[in-house]
Amino acid sequence: MGRDARELRGAWTRYQRHDRHEPSPELAPWVARYWEAHWDYAEPYHQKIVPYPNVHLSFGEGRADVNGVVSGYQIKVLEGAAGVFGVAFRPGCFRPFLGAPVSTITDKVVPAAEVFGTDLPERPDKAEIEAFLLARLPAPDPRADEAANAVETIATDPTVTRVETLADVTGTSVRGLQRLFAEYVGIGPKWVIRRYRLHGVTERLAAQEPVDWAALAADLGYADQGHFIRDFKNMFGETPTWYAERY
Repeated sequence: MGRDARELRGAWTRYQRHDRHEPSPELAPWVARYWEAHWDYAEPYHQKIVPYPNVHLSFGEGRADVNGVVSGYQIKVLEGAAGVFGVAFRPGCFRPFLGAPVSTITDKVVPAAEVFGTDLPERPDKAEIEAFLLARLPAPDPRADEAANAVETIATDPTVTRVETLADVTGTSVRGLQRLFAEYVGIGPKWVIRRYRLHGVTERLAAQEPVDWAALAADLGYADQGHFIRDFKNMFGETPTWYAERY
């Protein structure tokens, strides 16, 4: 099957622009970053989006939505000239805003007014959304911090390839982690571990490093190369070698 040339060898940069902004120190305990995406396509383009365990508040196409953690890749059709502004909350830290287990919105898009009220800014910039969120800060939640720290451990420690290892590192039980992640992250610790370990793979592909797939699969805790490729395809929608063509 043929590929859209606009997704190969970095060609997407001619059609899209992405910007990131850091939150203020007052919001950093809850917000990971602000982001903007702008695109201009004369012909429809099928954009693949591979998720991280963040809940997002997004503004675009005349609406504001809360986007729960997504358990698999998505395809979004981009056409014409448009853009989106978003807030990526720290994994584990949206629970105090939502007032309910984050797993209740996993794989769902909820009108933002249902969470934040009807006085949402229509087309915010960083300053406007910062003021909006600062006026609605929830009370500190130690469990949110615990969940955020567990995800940070996964993200920064490549030796964490199993939930049992994470339990040892964080000093809790496997069952305790599963409950914590369902309540605060919205998806299980096994999924989060897999996502960050596979992110390391895509970084190597982007750097065009040679890869010994069998050895890499073993390093990531997979029983064999076939299980690794299956997980990669489930997460990214294509095999590692097919994905590498993007770079």
